Amino acid sequence: ILIIDSIMAHFRVDFIGRGELSERQQRLGQFLAKLNKIADEFNIAVVYTNQVQADPSGMSFAGMDPKKAIGGHVLAHASHVRLSVRKGRGDARVIKVV
Repeated sequence: ILIIDSIMAHFRVDFIGRGELSERQQRLGQFLAKLNKIADEFNIAVVYTNQVQADPSGMSFAGMDPKKAIGGHVLAHASHVRLSVRKGRGDARVIKVV
C-alpha cells in the first residue's frame, strides 16, 4: 500500500493563485497517472487524503454539503473510490462513499 497524506498540499505550495491553476492541474494529472501506473505495475493500492474548502456556489441552503474537495475534476476522475469523513457524535466519525 502507498499512502500519501494531504496530496493537494504539495501542489498548493508550488502553485499559488488562479494564474497557475492550469499548470497545477496538468502537473497533478501527470502525477496521478504515474501513481496509477505504479499501482498497476506493483499490484498495490494507493490511498491519499485530501483537503476541503468552503464551496462558494452557495448551494448549502439546498441541503448540499457547504464544503468541497480541492483538486477539481482531475483529482475526482483519477480516484476510483472516494470517501468523505466527518465528525459524528462524541469521538465517532462518519464515513460516506461519495
